[in-house]
Amino acid sequence: MRLISYNVNGIRAASSKGLGDWIHEGDYDVVCMQEIKASPEQIDHSLFDGYECNWFPAAKAGYSGTAILTKRAPDFISKGMGNDLFDGEGRVIRADYGDTTLICAYFPSGSTGEVRQAVKMQFLSEFTDFVEKLRMERPKIILTGDFNICHKAIDINFPKKHEKVSGFLPEERAWFDSFVARGWIDSFREFCTLPERYSWWSYRSRAREKNLGWRIDYFMVTDNLKPQLRNADIFEKINFSDHCPVYLELEL
Repeated sequence: MRLISYNVNGIRAASSKGLGDWIHEGDYDVVCMQEIKASPEQIDHSLFDGYECNWFPAAKAGYSGTAILTKRAPDFISKGMGNDLFDGEGRVIRADYGDTTLICAYFPSGSTGEVRQAVKMQFLSEFTDFVEKLRMERPKIILTGDFNICHKAIDINFPKKHEKVSGFLPEERAWFDSFVARGWIDSFREFCTLPERYSWWSYRSRAREKNLGWRIDYFMVTDNLKPQLRNADIFEKINFSDHCPVYLELEL
């Protein structure tokens, strides 16, 4: 199974730049999207012919939202995690394939101030509870999306400079440490330990051109899926958004 995860920062804008053609050229089995910023009736479905499209838009127009596009129909689709605030923002969508579950998630950003940072920390706590409860029933899970957190210093440009910035705060990184300690694997780091591999760049100060980026988009897998990992990568040259796609290949 070949999977892509991509924060498209507006599916209509990304589609106008060639997103649909790129997906078809890659012939991916599953495409997970975050920040679609559109309702299903606003999306040109012909761009994704051959895929079953499962959209989970936010209640607020032009905001947030997630999606799973899949060539093989899942056995089960679920939207939300039972929290009205986060479900209203379309942040978590799930698809089951046999004994394996795929979760596509868009974690909140805390960059706009203390209120949203508190919301972000609440999400981290409630999402952990949600996914750990799910693991009791579904032990094999692939978790992907925009986490809005750089886990380690290697995942961000000039780490010292960003220690007090949302996305690299000590409490966020401590959450990530505790999450991994529960039995989760960062699939990309199983295949690449090089620095300066990023998945998001600010639109300001020519950050992408200078590769002043952050790695905040992940494919995490439960440790019982480690033997099935075949490849993971970051497609930095794909430029339909301020993010780029991340890739996972595994045997199911």
